[in-house]
Amino acid sequence: HEIFFFQRRLWRKYELLEWFIGRALVGIIVYLGVQYGFLGYIFNFWFVPLAVVGLALGLFFDYLPHRPFQERDRWLNARVYPNPILNLLIGGQNYHLVHHLWPTVPWYRYEAAYYQMKPLLDQKGCHQSLGLLQSPKDFFGFLYDILLGIRFHRADSPVEETEKPLLEVIKPTLDLTQSNLKSQAGSEVEKVLTNAASEE
Repeated sequence: HEIFFFQRRLWRKYELLEWFIGRALVGIIVYLGVQYGFLGYIFNFWFVPLAVVGLALGLFFDYLPHRPFQERDRWLNARVYPNPILNLLIGGQNYHLVHHLWPTVPWYRYEAAYYQMKPLLDQKGCHQSLGLLQSPKDFFGFLYDILLGIRFHRADSPVEETEKPLLEVIKPTLDLTQSNLKSQAGSEVEKVLTNAASEE
């Protein structure tokens, strides 16, 4: 992410300074750990927990809900893997497709929204399983991503350079998406929220 951050010059005002100060502080702490003999403490109680939590968050909040990263269609670019235990453990992220399709639904109502909208999701051919064991290719692709994680993507078309502000570039897409949401889902989301509220 940091390479992309610098390639695209994505920082605003003081963000580059914040980035530098943050990295400098980590460097100073590691240096002091080496000098004064508490480097083991830093690794055991700072870097290891950071790595474990970072891996878990990346796996459950980013990788699994979006895999296999081959679709741009909003009905197919995320997935649902219904499981009541996972729902408790990862705070509804196993119903991540609901978030993509209806972002106004609060996370604690994803499960109810999923079951309410399941017929529509079935009709649209949405991914509704974890998909890791559907084929050996899926399983070994998952292992490859976890252990190595390097993917090379070919651009379908050359990237256009534009001087227009980002909002001006994406506004027609946003307008189209909003009108599609209204026409395809209609008042279904409101029904889900109303039903979930009445159940409480």
